[in-house]
Amino acid sequence: MENNHFFDLNYLKEMRVELTRFMMAYKFACDEINTKINILSDEFNYIHDYNPIEHVKSRIKSPESIFKKVQRKGYDFSLASIRENIRDIAGVRITCSFISDIYVLSEMLQNQGDIKVVEVKDYIKTPKPNGYQSLHMIVEIPIFMSDRTENTYVEIQIRTIAMDFWASLEHKIYYKYNKEIPGGLANELRNAALVAAELDRKMEWLHKEVSVIKEENSEDTGLAFLENGDIPAFLLKALSEYQKRIGHE
Repeated sequence: MENNHFFDLNYLKEMRVELTRFMMAYKFACDEINTKINILSDEFNYIHDYNPIEHVKSRIKSPESIFKKVQRKGYDFSLASIRENIRDIAGVRITCSFISDIYVLSEMLQNQGDIKVVEVKDYIKTPKPNGYQSLHMIVEIPIFMSDRTENTYVEIQIRTIAMDFWASLEHKIYYKYNKEIPGGLANELRNAALVAAELDRKMEWLHKEVSVIKEENSEDTGLAFLENGDIPAFLLKALSEYQKRIGHE
C-alpha cells in the first residue's frame, strides 16, 4: 500500500512539473515574439522616420479555456494532443496604423530565421461574415529550456486601429447577449464594420498622398543644398561627432 501511495505522489509531482513546463513554454513563446516586435519597433523609432506599430498585447489562454476548447472540438485530453491541435494558446496582437503596415510587418516577422510560418488567414482580403477583419498567422518558434527544446505555436493577429476598435466592441456586445445577437443588431454590426473598413481605406489614401508630398519636398530640399553649396545641419553634426570619435577635431 505504502509503495502505491509513494508512486502516486511521484506521479502527481511529475504531472505538475509537466503541466508547469507546458504552460511556461507558451509564456516564453509570447515573450520571444514580443521581444522581436520590440526590436522592430525600436529600429523604426531610431533609424526610420515612421513606426507602424501602435500597440502590442499578448495573452495566454487559461487552463479552463483550453480544456473547454478541447472538449468542444472533441480532441484527446493528452498534452501532446493539446499542443498539436490548440494552436492559439499563446496569442500576440499587433495594432498598426495603416492596412499596408499590416503586410509589411507580417513579411518582416515571416522572414526571421527562427520563425516557421504554419498558417496564414487573411480576414482583410476576405472578411468573416460578421464583418471581422484582421490578418492571422500561426507561427512556430523554438523555446530552449534546460533539458529540451519546445517547438511552440503562437497565434499572431495584426490589425489596424479601426479593425481593433470594431472587434473589441463587437466582442463585448456578443458576450452581453450570451453569443445570441438579435438579427437587426448583427446587421448593424456588419454595417459598422464596412464603415470602419472605408475609414481605413481613406486613411491609407491620405497616408500615401502625404508620403508622396514629403518625398517631393525632400528631393527639392536636396537639390537646393546642392545648388547653394550648403551642407545640411544634421550632416555637419554627424561629421563633427565622427571627428570627435576618431580624435581629429
